[in-house]
Amino acid sequence: MVIRFIPLVTRPIYFRTRSVQVASNDSIFATRTTTKLLDALRDLSNEPVWSHINSRFRPVIAGLARRLGLNQSDADEVAQQTLAEFVRAYREGRYHREKGRLSSWILGIAHHTTLRMIRAGRHADGSKAGSLSEIADEASLRSIWADERDRAILDRAISMLREESEIDERTLLAFELVAIRGVPAPEVGLQCQMSTDQVYVAKSRVTKKLRALVEELTNAFEEDT
Repeated sequence: MVIRFIPLVTRPIYFRTRSVQVASNDSIFATRTTTKLLDALRDLSNEPVWSHINSRFRPVIAGLARRLGLNQSDADEVAQQTLAEFVRAYREGRYHREKGRLSSWILGIAHHTTLRMIRAGRHADGSKAGSLSEIADEASLRSIWADERDRAILDRAISMLREESEIDERTLLAFELVAIRGVPAPEVGLQCQMSTDQVYVAKSRVTKKLRALVEELTNAFEEDT
């Protein structure tokens, strides 16, 4: 996945005043949908595994629903219903790995859940949707899903970098301002008390680490799903 530095993260980014540990293998594992994790879903009391599945797929499902025309509130409801249906169906043994990828199965549930809301007239602009065949064909759905997956991965990578990296606060702030918010490098230098060259070095350093995280998260996402 090519990293595009556009303002995907609309909320302010706050950095800790001290450095913390580099992202651990546990953090990467939390993004994986391994056989062990999927088997654990059958344990009704296993809250951590629900959290792993939820954090991975919820933003992707909600993003898909928004792209298909729902407002944020209804898109969030689609994500909730989709994940609930996924867990119920999985525990009932309806998912068979040899018949297809898990992500494709979840995409199908998300699509049908979204269509049900659109049929009910819950469209972003308050109007009734047109022909359901015009909403998205299979290729378009997969393209939207991939876009939203990449967006969620980038957001997750930025969060991991912010919370778990040894990079100091000033370097992270300089990167955020110049790469995420698009502030000119000279202005960033003034705000961060850095030279323009130091700002570019900060951007390069953080970009390198972010790219590595994105690659690992993407590989983890694709590995089992």
